[in-house]
Amino acid sequence: MILDGPWRHDPGAVQALEVLSRGGYRALVVGGCVRNAALGEGASDIDIATDAPPERVMELARAAGLKAVPTGIEHGTVTLVADGRGYEVTTFRRDVETDGRRAVVAFSDRIEDDAARRDFTMNALYSDADGLVIDPLGGLDDLMARRVRFVGEPRARIREDYLRILRYFRFHAWYGNAEDGLDAEALAASAELAEGIEQLSAERVGAEMRKLLEAPDPAPAIGAMEQAGILARILPGASVATLGVLVHLEELAGQAPEAMRRLAALGGEEAPRRLRLSRAEAGRLDLLVRSIQGTEGAAELAWRHGAAVARDVELLRAASYGALLPADLEARIAKGAAAEFPVRGADLKGRYEGPGIGVALRRMEARWIASGFALDREALLDGADPE
Repeated sequence: MILDGPWRHDPGAVQALEVLSRGGYRALVVGGCVRNAALGEGASDIDIATDAPPERVMELARAAGLKAVPTGIEHGTVTLVADGRGYEVTTFRRDVETDGRRAVVAFSDRIEDDAARRDFTMNALYSDADGLVIDPLGGLDDLMARRVRFVGEPRARIREDYLRILRYFRFHAWYGNAEDGLDAEALAASAELAEGIEQLSAERVGAEMRKLLEAPDPAPAIGAMEQAGILARILPGASVATLGVLVHLEELAGQAPEAMRRLAALGGEEAPRRLRLSRAEAGRLDLLVRSIQGTEGAAELAWRHGAAVARDVELLRAASYGALLPADLEARIAKGAAAEFPVRGADLKGRYEGPGIGVALRRMEARWIASGFALDREALLDGADPE
């Protein structure tokens, strides 16, 4: 297969590949960029693999006038800066020792060694500068069949890095064939070794869960995680029960996937800590979860928290009840988002004192919301009861 991948038209990538090939070494694009190009999809990163040792990569780059940064030289990675952009160049490697989180590697000049240490066959695809695909492990056939398959024996790959359990479900959600289901051997290995997830940092687990939740439809993969007992290890108390309904409603409403909305549908305990959410993410998640059972309507939610929050809450409520979204939902959200409460505290001075001003404002606010935001300043003030 010949691919017209982005590396063929990216000036910096072309230059980085040429520097290595002119030095007499193999220079191949590898991984997600090749995988996505074969699927006709875009990819942001262009990663390069080579049989040149990292010190030689730096020598060749500097001789060509490129900046070379030893970003992970102990693992064989050097970042070359070409045309104002960084490109990670990693020497072919083989694992010598692993502990489930990190590996001790030895450099190699064989592409077969490098391919054998990768996670899934669809990620062990290489391409030269002209777009010719090099496929040491049959990953192209797996990719075209939308079959997510571990390289070699699944248990061995997982023991090298337990994050691969979560990556397996994430890749299935993004690239797998939902009708064929998950590979039985991979699923059994993931369930058997799930305890290893406890070794992983919350940052790594959280990053994988975000990517999984942002897949077009993560419900089948997360459902398999739940059945295998893996979801409970990550988010105790979480359930996939309403996630599939939510995804369907999102599609009907034309809403893009959003991780915190979908995490709110899953539920579970201590998500901010277990997934190391940012303060903003944790705040949004808490607001969504509280609002699902709240009494505020769509218009009031939009007025208080904005249109996006109101829409997310209504999606979550509908998913929880197994209902469709109201036909006039967008009109109600737009009305609430555009509304402005017409009374200010200064308007009540002389009628109320101290805390009484706040109490009166809240009463007027409730009347104003109940009127559908129709009451104006004069009507609200006329209906106020002076102290």
